[in-house]
Amino acid sequence: MRITVTVDGTSYTDDVEPRLLLVHYLRDRLGKVGTVVGCDTSNCGACTVHLNGRSVKSCSVLAVQADGAEVTTVEGLATDGALHPVQQAFHDNHALQCGYCTPGMIMSTLDLLSENPDPDDRQVRLGLEGNLCRCTGYQNIVAAAQDAARRLREADATTGGAR
Repeated sequence: MRITVTVDGTSYTDDVEPRLLLVHYLRDRLGKVGTVVGCDTSNCGACTVHLNGRSVKSCSVLAVQADGAEVTTVEGLATDGALHPVQQAFHDNHALQCGYCTPGMIMSTLDLLSENPDPDDRQVRLGLEGNLCRCTGYQNIVAAAQDAARRLREADATTGGAR
């Protein structure tokens, strides 16, 4: 099947097998290796990307389902060499150890913050419950999500909401 998909702002048209998973299309065809293959069962969330602005586990989406869609990966967040505020908050708050879950956590955090720009600890934990980390104990991830929320609110206040 032939698909056309926009990934991180660039349009791609490719022939794909109908059973090809989006995670494998992104990694193997497009080189978007920041989208990690974790469990292949949609349990861990490491492969989370945004599909038309909403987070999805790309190991549970077929590439053909993304036909005509816009996909954002963790690589598509930085602008002009500067980390996105959520990426920077994860870095500054040491919200990673091995880093394997980090791309999925960042993408899910973005989705959470688009719905709730000022989450408390419980809301962050609930919002990220589909993403697993085997290293950190989550406290720094929660702190990073709240720091990112603060940074995004401040950026919105100075730019009038334009990010």
